[in-house]
Amino acid sequence: MTTVAPPGVGALLRAWRDRRRISQLELALRADSSARHISFIETGRSRPSQEMVLRLADHLDVPVRERNALLIAAGYAPHYPERAVDDPSMSALREGMERLLTGYEPYPALVLDGTYEVLAANRGIRALLEGVADHLLTPPMNAMRITLHPEGLAPRIRNLREWRGHLLDQMDRQLALMRSAPLRELYDEVAGYPLPESGGRESATGGGHAPFALPMMIEHGGLVLSFISTIATFNTPMDVTVSELAIETFLPADPETAAALKGITLP
Repeated sequence: MTTVAPPGVGALLRAWRDRRRISQLELALRADSSARHISFIETGRSRPSQEMVLRLADHLDVPVRERNALLIAAGYAPHYPERAVDDPSMSALREGMERLLTGYEPYPALVLDGTYEVLAANRGIRALLEGVADHLLTPPMNAMRITLHPEGLAPRIRNLREWRGHLLDQMDRQLALMRSAPLRELYDEVAGYPLPESGGRESATGGGHAPFALPMMIEHGGLVLSFISTIATFNTPMDVTVSELAIETFLPADPETAAALKGITLP
């Protein structure tokens, strides 16, 4: 049986450099090195130090998880830990996220991991989940499945075709920047969901709905609520898990939605 050796650190760094469309000379200038040394690293003629691997990864904007993979390929131990959010050492992180989510109410907000698993959500989000099938709300809940599944929010999203296209494009951009088999599987799954027969045919463009950004227009309690989504991530994360966390918040896209949210009884 023939086994294929995993790619070395040089091949991985070259792949990241090609992905970022940066020349060896440009990378060398950024990393205070030489194009010759970069070439030797990429061809395997020179083994980079741990410091050089991390420096090149930083200038290539390599995701934290993949930086550990580069270090392992170079023969070093991973530099960044990967702790679960419920780890005791992450208590300050959990408390901070809970305060943020609660403070954002009545506007919806939630915390997602790198594969869109819902790690925390406020009552504003839970108020919108009425009518979603139980199997989609059984942990681990996934925001993409809840949104795009025919038994999820999809039938109530008035501009589903536009919003679905936005979400799939978002996932596609992530896949272009990082290797993630679970994310690829999720993308293939939700991209294959059929569009529901009811709803989803209205367009958000041209109707006076937040012309500066695409809103999500969703039916709730006999009203059409319109939200603009914003996503925040942690700056300079030093943990793999934290590097992949995203806090997504939903701002009212019009005065009518803002007024309606103030009158909603949160669960």
